[in-house]
Amino acid sequence: MTLTTRIAWDDTVLPFQLDRSDIRGRIARLDQTLERILTQHDYPAPVEALVAELALLTALIGQTIDLRWKLSLQVRGDGPIRLIATDYYAAPEAGTPAQIRGFASYDSERLSETADAFGQIGKGYFAILLDQGKGNAPYQGITPIAGGSLSSCAETYFAQSEQLPTRFALGYGRSTEPGRPEAWRAGGVMLQHMPKASPFATSPEGGTAEGGLLSGADLLGEDEGENWNRANILLDTVEGLELIGPSVAPTDLLLRLFHEEGPRVYDAQPVQFGCTCSPERVRESLSIYSAKDIGHMTTDEGIVTADCQFCGAHYEFDPKTLGFEAERPPEEGEDDPKH
Repeated sequence: MTLTTRIAWDDTVLPFQLDRSDIRGRIARLDQTLERILTQHDYPAPVEALVAELALLTALIGQTIDLRWKLSLQVRGDGPIRLIATDYYAAPEAGTPAQIRGFASYDSERLSETADAFGQIGKGYFAILLDQGKGNAPYQGITPIAGGSLSSCAETYFAQSEQLPTRFALGYGRSTEPGRPEAWRAGGVMLQHMPKASPFATSPEGGTAEGGLLSGADLLGEDEGENWNRANILLDTVEGLELIGPSVAPTDLLLRLFHEEGPRVYDAQPVQFGCTCSPERVRESLSIYSAKDIGHMTTDEGIVTADCQFCGAHYEFDPKTLGFEAERPPEEGEDDPKH
């Protein structure tokens, strides 16, 4: 594979369908997008790994939705890793990149560099939030932390909340390709059975997954279950380097895994790191506060500061321009972010 071909697949999500199995899917490759997300912060290794995994899940899931604005994934727990959050912003028009961002919050004193990363989330929940913009009610679905990985949590979410059998195979890590600086790469495959009636969805006994939650196998009849199991067995043969690349193109991987399932590909969606923070958005968030409240936020230097957790942008404001009792409007350019 040439360098040009490899670069062409970096930071893309390739939709496909397996006609024989009635299964749709996505293959994602994240390169500079993931590097930008992680280099905004100096995360410990366990936190980096979980942010990488959730960012990859976000790219795969975001591309499956008829999205007009934003998809968010959130993981909250009572362990040392308290929060992981990612956003996927839909491409403004066909052929332009979708944007992904992410960050994590953790307790450095409780965090272990050597312990299992997922286990340090503790008890909590995995959530998917869908916001289609003004005039549309936001949607939120939640499932408990379970299954041993964030991808397992996502599979449980789709089975439990959407009743869609879903499977993920993910790979991520720091790449050390010859002639290139060390950098993060990630790749993954998502399989999802087309909607079917569930024989177990209304069962009072619940499903077969951890804690009585539904699994993908609970949602399919005999014939559909055979197709689903066959596709999963084929996916089980995938290797980590095939997922991450860059030596195997997503189209080649698709044929290697599923050539007997009648794979059909669609146009790839480019993705990139992006953040929507701005002085205007910060001002809007502070517009609910009185002058007295703004005074409590003002530093000894006479300014109000705000930092974006996603991209690291630092904002400084004149307190007289903030809140619903603002004395004057801001002057052009005075609130430009500082990185």
